[in-house]
Amino acid sequence: MRILGIDPGLRTMGWGVIESNGSRLSHIANGHCTSGTGELAERLLSLHEQLTGVVARYQPTEAAIEQTFVNKDGAGTLKLGQARGVALLTLAQAGIPIGEYAPNKVKKTVVGAGHAAKEQVLYMVKLQLPGCNPVGADAADALAIAMCHAHYGGKRTLELREVKV
Repeated sequence: MRILGIDPGLRTMGWGVIESNGSRLSHIANGHCTSGTGELAERLLSLHEQLTGVVARYQPTEAAIEQTFVNKDGAGTLKLGQARGVALLTLAQAGIPIGEYAPNKVKKTVVGAGHAAKEQVLYMVKLQLPGCNPVGADAADALAIAMCHAHYGGKRTLELREVKV
């Protein structure tokens, strides 16, 4: 299973692609989409176009995205939600099944602690994906989201297939 993990953001949307073969995970690629400056609609379109390119290039069979959390800045939360919506739309247009995970669940799965620091997530991503060198914190978070999906999403998909047979 090839999994695209996405860490949504309006300025920088991190992405990471991994292969999951049973319990074995391997790094394929990672990067980030940046929206630049300008009108909000243009920035969202830019994110969509860049993410569409990532999907076309790496052909993921499944995807995972971080759920939105509400913070003190309501306007910032709304903008994050709009960027997340663009990512969800892009994945849905490509027909890719999507898993959604809370930030604490991702951290607990990858690091072992739900309130781990970004540095801890980066360290564990590098440890669990040998040879991986994320281009930044957003890409490391996206890889962690993909790893979480490999742990939970793959099992859920397998269980559904077993029930259907």
